Amino acid sequence: MRMDTKFGWKLQRLAKKLWFRAALYALAGLLTALFSVFFSPALPPFVSAKIGADAVDNILTILASSMLTVTTFSLSIMVTAFGAATNNGTPRAAALVAEDPTTQNVLATFLGSFLFSLVGIIALSAGAYGEEGRAVLFVVTLGVIAIIVAAILRWVDHLSVLGRVGDTIDRVERSAGHALEERRRYPSLDALPASAHDLFAPVDAIMIHAPDIGYLQHVDVAALDGIGEKFGTRVHVLAIPGVYCDPSRAVAWIAKAGNHGADEAEMTAAIASAFTIGAMRSFEQDPRFGLSVLSEIASRALSPAVNDPGTAIDVIGRLTRLFWLFRTLSEEERPGKPRFQHVTAPTLSLVDLFEDAFDPIARDGAGHFEIQIRLQKTFKSLSGIDAEMAAEAKVQSRRALAWAERSIAVDDHLARLRDAARQIEALGAGAER
Repeated sequence: MRMDTKFGWKLQRLAKKLWFRAALYALAGLLTALFSVFFSPALPPFVSAKIGADAVDNILTILASSMLTVTTFSLSIMVTAFGAATNNGTPRAAALVAEDPTTQNVLATFLGSFLFSLVGIIALSAGAYGEEGRAVLFVVTLGVIAIIVAAILRWVDHLSVLGRVGDTIDRVERSAGHALEERRRYPSLDALPASAHDLFAPVDAIMIHAPDIGYLQHVDVAALDGIGEKFGTRVHVLAIPGVYCDPSRAVAWIAKAGNHGADEAEMTAAIASAFTIGAMRSFEQDPRFGLSVLSEIASRALSPAVNDPGTAIDVIGRLTRLFWLFRTLSEEERPGKPRFQHVTAPTLSLVDLFEDAFDPIARDGAGHFEIQIRLQKTFKSLSGIDAEMAAEAKVQSRRALAWAERSIAVDDHLARLRDAARQIEALGAGAER
C-alpha cells in the first residue's frame, strides 16, 4: 500500500491500533443485535414456533459472562507476549507484536460478541423482540457462536508462537522487507533522485527547518509536489524518514528565485507540515529501522546473559536475504519515471544500511568464531550482487576481521577467518571507500 500522503499514512497506522479493530467489531455486534428487531416483521409467524427461540435468553447470558472472561484472559496473554518480545528480542519489536492482526481480530471478536450479547439481553428485557424477533435473534446467535468457536481455535494455535523470539524476528523481517521493497521500487520516495547539487543549498536558498524534535517518521511527497507545482518551484528534501531532527536542522530547501513572493511564509509552513516527526522511529518509510532492530535482537542474543549464538546466526541469514531483496530487481520492478517531478529526495545510503545491519553484530560477536565466519560468508555472498555491494562488503569484512583478531585467541580460527576475508578481497573490483 502506497503512503504518499500524510492522511493515507496516518489512516494505515490507525488501522493497526487494537482499539480501532475492536471498535469496528463492537459496532458490528451492536448492529447485529439490533438487526433482529427490525428484521423480525419480515419473518412468517409460524417460523418462530419451529425454532427453540425460548432458549435465547440463557444462551445470551452465558455468552455475555464467558466472553468478558475470555477477553480479559486474552488481554493478559497479549500483555505477557509484549513482555516476552521485549525481553527476548528488543523493545522496538514490541510494537509489531501489538499490531499483530490475528491477535487483534480474536480480541475484537470476543469484545464484539460480548457487546452483541449484552445488547441482546437488554433488548429482550425491554420487550423489544416479539416472537419473530426472538427467532431471528436465536439464529443470529448461533452464527455468532460459530464465529467465536473459529476464533478460539485460531487463537489457541496462534498462542504457540506469539511473543517467542522466532515469531518476533519474523515480524521484524517482514516489516523491514516491506520497507526495503517499497524503497527498491521508489528509491527517492517516487520523487526525482537528489544530485550532489540538490543536497547542498545555496547561500540564498530558503531553508525549511524541522517543525518539532524527534525522529522523522513520514514525508508527504505528494503534498510537497503540489506545493512545488503551485508556487512554480522545486522542493529539495534533505532528510528522509529515520533521521533525528530538531528545529535547527533543515529538512528541505527551495530556491530564492521564483514567483512565491509574498506567499513565502505560507509556502514554508506548508512544506514543514509535510514532515511528520514523532518520538520513535516507524517501520513503514524507514528501512534502516528494521535492519537496526534485527541487529539489536542479534546483539541481545550474543550478550553473556542470553548467550544464544544460534539466534544471531539466524538474524544474519535474514539480513542476507533482505539485502538480496533490496538490490535485485526484475525488469518489471525497475523504477520508472518518478511521479513527483517538483520534488527531489535522497536515496538510501548503502554504507548506512551495512553499518546498521552488521556493525553491532561484528562488535558483540567478536569473540564468537561461529558468528565471525558466518559474517564473512555473508559478505562473500553479498559481494556477488553488484560492484557497489562488493566494495561495501569488503569494508565490512575487514572491520569484522579486526574485531575478531582482538578477541579470538585460537590461531586456527583466526587463520580461517583471514582466509575467508582474503577471498572477499579477491572478488570483483569496485570503488572502495
